[in-house]
Amino acid sequence: MCSIAGFYNSNRIFNTEHERYSYILNDMNKALAHRGPDAQNTVLSSHCGLAHTRLSIRDVARGEQPMKKTIGENDIYIVYNGEIYNTKELKSELLALGYTFDTTSDTEVILNCFLHYGPDFVHKLNGIFAFAIYDEHIQTIYLYRDHFGVKPLYYSVTDDRTLVFASEIKGILCYPGIRPVIDANGLCEVFGIGPSKTPGCGVFKNIDEVKPGHFIKFSAYGMSNFTYYRITSTPHTDSYENTVEKVRYLVKDSIEKQIVSDVPICTFLSGGIDSSIVSSVCATKLREQGKKLHTFSFDFKDNSKYFKSNAFQPEQDRPYVDMMVAHIGSDHTYLTCNYSDLADYLYTSVESRDMPTMADVDSSLLYFCSLVAKEYKVVLTGECADEIFGGYPWFYREELLSSDTFPWMKDLSPRLSVLSPDIIDSLDIPGYVSSLYNSLLSEINLLPGESDTEKRRRQISYLNIRMFMQTLLDRMDRTSMASGLEARVPFADPRILDYVFNVPWEYKYSEGCEKKLLREAMKDYVPHEIMYRKKSPYPKSYDPHYEQELAKRLLCVLNDPESPLLPLIDREYVKNFINAPKDYGRPWFGQLMAGPQMMAYLLQIDHWLRKYAIVLDI
Repeated sequence: MCSIAGFYNSNRIFNTEHERYSYILNDMNKALAHRGPDAQNTVLSSHCGLAHTRLSIRDVARGEQPMKKTIGENDIYIVYNGEIYNTKELKSELLALGYTFDTTSDTEVILNCFLHYGPDFVHKLNGIFAFAIYDEHIQTIYLYRDHFGVKPLYYSVTDDRTLVFASEIKGILCYPGIRPVIDANGLCEVFGIGPSKTPGCGVFKNIDEVKPGHFIKFSAYGMSNFTYYRITSTPHTDSYENTVEKVRYLVKDSIEKQIVSDVPICTFLSGGIDSSIVSSVCATKLREQGKKLHTFSFDFKDNSKYFKSNAFQPEQDRPYVDMMVAHIGSDHTYLTCNYSDLADYLYTSVESRDMPTMADVDSSLLYFCSLVAKEYKVVLTGECADEIFGGYPWFYREELLSSDTFPWMKDLSPRLSVLSPDIIDSLDIPGYVSSLYNSLLSEINLLPGESDTEKRRRQISYLNIRMFMQTLLDRMDRTSMASGLEARVPFADPRILDYVFNVPWEYKYSEGCEKKLLREAMKDYVPHEIMYRKKSPYPKSYDPHYEQELAKRLLCVLNDPESPLLPLIDREYVKNFINAPKDYGRPWFGQLMAGPQMMAYLLQIDHWLRKYAIVLDI
């Protein structure tokens, strides 16, 4: 796990100004050092500069980057961030073809695959990754990103046709002449669909991201964009029994493959079914190796005192964590966060993602990951099971299923209400959201013979993966890598998604039980009381002091005439909102982001505009 960054221009000779451009590469590495605190390296050739920071997990001694292979007189370089889970199989293929290896790292496997199979080799990889490969002989650079965008990769093309790229936007902003500008589209992203964002959009003007499942080629002839993976609809012909068996194999195999590491691993354990499945499989596998799993759970100080049962969180997680720890025999650590740290980390969270985030949903995970990272470099999580197996209410609640928009933000009025009339008039946010929604719908191939309800559920599933799941993957990467912690997501395996995406809904949901297919497939790994408990989402703070703290901080922003947020919002409305958030605080994203999170989000936008000295171009 690492960061990558660099620049390329076939018409520029960078190494004639070696000191200047080496300094830029070092600045990029400094900006991204949190992602790879163990080592930093750069290489500067005539037309390309590459930078890399390293979190040492595979081949700790010899896996340094940028890595170079020399074929004849041609040098080919790679900078890579990620983990390839089918490294063993790919390496066996390459050894049989006569390739030799100087390291045991997956970086070298990727580079040899490129050399043998060509640029479209990427479809052979199973893993989480973002990497750049530069072929000096033909002066061509390739940027690759994994199937679902677990690992980030942004790029910008300057006026002189220089390609600048980095794992995070802060790395790109180190390049001279690239400014942090937000135009009308960027504001629509932040206020209209944030904290999610349009696939491929970097929010900042003239900054894009390599889309999940894509790679780009950049040479003297320009840029080309290639799709190597897409979600497709196919008829499902397996019986229910065979489907359960196949899901059991795929989930177990994915988790076991992701345990591979040259350093110890741990898991997050919430007491819900997804993290319990991952932790149980990990504990079993490690036990076979004579090792013991370490698990971590998260909660908030005084939640037992202030907790109130509701439809989304009917009960607290702690008793189920205790039960699961006893079941798998893990060493367990209970981590807690107080309300003031939760509020303080809202600002750190913005800096981790270079834009406003999921408010305290992000800031809390960022805080917890910083504690886990003091002991571990690798953690496995239960992320993405709800998106793939249908765990959210918009898969089965009629009013959400039938909504003609993204069901996790069905009502735009909470967002629009906080904006100033001038901003509402200048931004067509409903039109922007509708255009994105319809554009994504056009990507789905529907199957003939499906009922209208089946087609709609397929559409919701696709939208969920492309947008909601991507937001959670972004959250997981930034909150963990901000502290140099590699978070792996075994449910986001393309083999699992390709199969389950086409499984009939009645297999996934029955007897009023969401994710029934997953529960049945993995029931031998988790106690019945946990496996069939009602879904419980990521924990939140119920401490009223947190909401009061947010109100106090947001009032300070409203009373600051220098605040860059003020021209964008309806100040009087927000004041009334602060005084009575429950009256105004309808959910505006997902299930849990309502009044307090809207206050937190506005605080994040204010900090973002100040910290990045953002120029508004509207």
